[in-house]
Amino acid sequence: QSGGHHLRGVLLIDLTGKVALITGASRGIGRGCAEQMALCGADVAINYRSHGDEADEVADVVRSLGRRASTFGADVSDRAAVDAMVEGATKELGRVDIVVANAYYSRRQPFLDLDVDDVRRTLDVTLIGAFHVAQAGARQMVQQGEGGSILFISSVLSFLPMPTSMPYNAAKAGMNQMAMTIAVEMAEHRIRVNVIQPGWTDTPGERQFSSEEQLREGAKRLPWKRLGTPEDLGKAAAFLASDDADYITGATLKVDGGMTLR
Repeated sequence: QSGGHHLRGVLLIDLTGKVALITGASRGIGRGCAEQMALCGADVAINYRSHGDEADEVADVVRSLGRRASTFGADVSDRAAVDAMVEGATKELGRVDIVVANAYYSRRQPFLDLDVDDVRRTLDVTLIGAFHVAQAGARQMVQQGEGGSILFISSVLSFLPMPTSMPYNAAKAGMNQMAMTIAVEMAEHRIRVNVIQPGWTDTPGERQFSSEEQLREGAKRLPWKRLGTPEDLGKAAAFLASDDADYITGATLKVDGGMTLR
C-alpha cells in the first residue's frame, strides 16, 4: 500500500526453535499451554507430579505436531527435583527458552477449619514451587545468554477474596508481586517475566470443586457466557512467550471472559 500506512498482515505466533518447560502440564491449563506452544513450533518439556499417563498423552500430541517432547515427573516444591528437571530438559532438548510456572495445590476449606499443613502445602507448591521453577529456569537462560521468557499462571483470586480459598488466594497474590520483582531484576538479561490471571476455567482441577451443573450455571453468569478453556489460556501464554511480545515484561494479563468486570 502507498506510503506503508495501510500495512495489513496476520500475526502468526512463531516459537520455532524454542524450548518451553511447563509445570503441571499433564492436564488443564498446563496442557493447554503445552499444546498451543507446540502448535506454534516449540519443543516442550512436560512436568507432572501424579498424572504420568496423561503427561504421556500430551507428549504424543506434541510429537504429532512435529515437535519434540520430554516428560519429567517432579514435585515442584522439591528444589533438588526441579534442578534435576531443568538439567534434564536442557540435556534432552538442548536448551530452555520459556518457563511456565503453572503447577499448584489447593484445598478449599473455611478459614476457621483450616489445617496449617494444608496452608503450608499450598504455599510450598503454588508459591515456593513457582519460585524454584522460575529461578532454576532463569539460571539456565542466563547461562545461555540469549534472553527468554518466564510466565507465571496466577489467578483472579489473587485479588478477589473468594471464601474457603484463603491459602490459594494468598499464594497467588504473593506470586504476582514475586513476578514483578523478578521482572525488574531479569530485564538486564533480556528475560521477560509476565503473569497470566485465568478466571473461571473448565479444567479437571476445577471439577474437584464444582459439579457439571454448577459449571454450566456459572458460565451463564459470566459476561462472555462461557467458561474459559485450557486453549484460551494456552494461546495467551504462547503470545506472551513469543518474540512478538518482546516489549512486554512485568505485565499482568487477565484471561477471564470479563469475570472481574462485575
